[in-house]
Amino acid sequence: MPLARRTFLTAVAGSAVVSCGAGGAPGRRDDAVPDPAGTSVASADAARRLLGDRADQLRFRTLSGPRDSFRVDGRPGAIRIAGTSPAVQLAGLRQYLMRVTHANISWAGEQLNLPATLPAPPHPLIGRANVPHRFVLNDTNDGYTGAYHDWAYWERELDVLALHGFNEVLVHVGADALYHRVLSRFGYGDEELRSWIPLPAHQPWWLLQNMAGPAGGPVPSGLLAARARLGRRIADRVRELGMEPVLPGYHGTVPPGFAARNSGAHVVKQGDWYGYRRPDWLDPRGSHFAEVAAVFYRAQEEMFGPARMFRMDLLHEGGDPGDVPVGDAARGVEKALRTAHPDALWVILGWRRNPPKALVDAVDRSRMLVVDGLSDRFPTVTDREADWDGTPYAFGSIGNFGGHTALGANTPDWAGLYPRWRTKPGSALRGTALLPEAADNNPAAFELFSELAWQEGALDLTSWFTDWSVARYGAHDRHAVAAWDVLRRTAYGTTRADSWAEGADGLFGARPSLTARSAATWSPKRLRYDGSEFEKALGHLLSVRGELRNSSAYRTDLLDVARQCLSNRSRALLPRIKGAYDAGDAAGLDRLTRDWLALMDLLDRLLRTDPRHLLGSWVAQARAWGAGDAERERLAYDQLSLVTVWGTRAGAEAGLHDYANREWAGLVGGLYRRRWETYFRELRAALDAGRAPHVPDWFALEEAWIRHPGTLPVRASGDTYTVAAEVRDRLHRGPGAG
Repeated sequence: MPLARRTFLTAVAGSAVVSCGAGGAPGRRDDAVPDPAGTSVASADAARRLLGDRADQLRFRTLSGPRDSFRVDGRPGAIRIAGTSPAVQLAGLRQYLMRVTHANISWAGEQLNLPATLPAPPHPLIGRANVPHRFVLNDTNDGYTGAYHDWAYWERELDVLALHGFNEVLVHVGADALYHRVLSRFGYGDEELRSWIPLPAHQPWWLLQNMAGPAGGPVPSGLLAARARLGRRIADRVRELGMEPVLPGYHGTVPPGFAARNSGAHVVKQGDWYGYRRPDWLDPRGSHFAEVAAVFYRAQEEMFGPARMFRMDLLHEGGDPGDVPVGDAARGVEKALRTAHPDALWVILGWRRNPPKALVDAVDRSRMLVVDGLSDRFPTVTDREADWDGTPYAFGSIGNFGGHTALGANTPDWAGLYPRWRTKPGSALRGTALLPEAADNNPAAFELFSELAWQEGALDLTSWFTDWSVARYGAHDRHAVAAWDVLRRTAYGTTRADSWAEGADGLFGARPSLTARSAATWSPKRLRYDGSEFEKALGHLLSVRGELRNSSAYRTDLLDVARQCLSNRSRALLPRIKGAYDAGDAAGLDRLTRDWLALMDLLDRLLRTDPRHLLGSWVAQARAWGAGDAERERLAYDQLSLVTVWGTRAGAEAGLHDYANREWAGLVGGLYRRRWETYFRELRAALDAGRAPHVPDWFALEEAWIRHPGTLPVRASGDTYTVAAEVRDRLHRGPGAG
């Protein structure tokens, strides 16, 4: 069955499309310049990495004409893809794969059941971006997605981002080595700096000026050098694909004692952030700031190559300006940036009250881009032109916090708000910004959001999810269509009316309590959709016909839906456990707590069937960067602590514990099960003794587990379909059923 007609592409040359030339970014041309041969080697190489020998049937050419547009045509076995950059050509390839061959490549699962001879499009596929900026990745990404990924990971990730039409990629890997190199010029020794820079999993918050200092000892010198090499390789590939690397800018972060080493410098102490000492802030108005910034930008270009976009905030999440006027500080930061890079674009996060009007009113707003993290969250966010005095901004979404594994998104808001905000009179909307705190999950949300910048007219969500199911599994299947319609109406049908943009996490990952309502302190306290309706999707997915079940795309979706069904049941079962305890029903308490732990065991067994859900593999990546046993243990602790206690006891008790909870094998069957088993044992003892239950020292238990987690699986085992069918059968018996 053919896909429904797409709204973001025109099928006939000359049809009306929205040009991305208006409001273009400074320093770019609206007309493409073809390479000498008229071909694109970078896109051909990427296609070969993604498609194997099928890519030999593709011919890529550089398109002369309006910027950020593509055209796909040709004949069977000889498909022509023309575009204004390699990344735009790959965006054209994705539309060809989805619409013509019914194939899918995402950052979580793929389906590439391609015919031996690639079919020609029945008519030319023509697409043009409706905004110049398509920004991707959050400042927290390197921590929550995986600070210890290697080049093999990044090579594929960048190919997938280009395939989805993004053209601006945040690159933070190697910033630790950059700061080490720069600040060594200003009176600091090697080990002193390595003791100030956090280990990689926690570096995002150091770059945001929230914290400093590794809990596990100095950052190894070899690790700094290796990350610098990897960062350069990432930035070079981003440029090779025709995208722009967005590098960190310098906004004043310095270690303790800067003024003592640099006479006359004015430094403002920044206090604490959730129990962590913030780095000091060098006053941007002074000559010392200008000197450090000059060294920073010069060293950065030497280490990572040229860049035009620089990501930085001032005084992130409660920073203290002290006696420095914010507007004057912004002018100092901007002056240093422009001195080093006259054509630079300052990229700043739209988050809470950031950026304040005092900041945007002090700088050249036309050369700033706000990547808005709250476009689809609060119903009170209605006029970004007024909020930021006309500063260009990108419509953005933070679809998960901490890397939670919950499915869902406020897709009705995406489909409704984005075109309305972009086309209203006086609109300052110039881009999209996909900002999940961790990448590589929630693939339907990733796909849908990436299409906003390429759509023409309104986006019909019913048609989109139908089309998605066809491409995702390779052909039309009524059960697949029904499953995704259920998901569209439930987890992907939520809106910002309740002031949330992410789904509720499960209670299996919460610190145990009979009144627990979320695992992470700042997550939704209830499901944002009907959980019983959501469960219908599992039955439909299990009924998809057999020949469409062989892809990693199908297995990914089946696991995610089954996982979320089990996770949601925790919210139905916990009140029954509380009821039994409050009634003094020891037999009922025993039965229900056994069922709770059995559901956790089933969930862990389901998660073990997929390599993407193995905590052991994630930790093994960290260990692989270590030079010896002691170093490997420190890096493993860095990785494990982030998704559990987050860091220190003070930080955990300030609310950061389980901020990055996720349903992964090893966590569910390891730490999470140990906590709940301990708690249930104490509840029963208290009931027998007629006393109030003692509250365990959760941090001590968690810290002990992080140090000695036991054997964590590093290879998938079992069959996803078989275990998902067990999940369906178990859920049919109802919460608390034996």
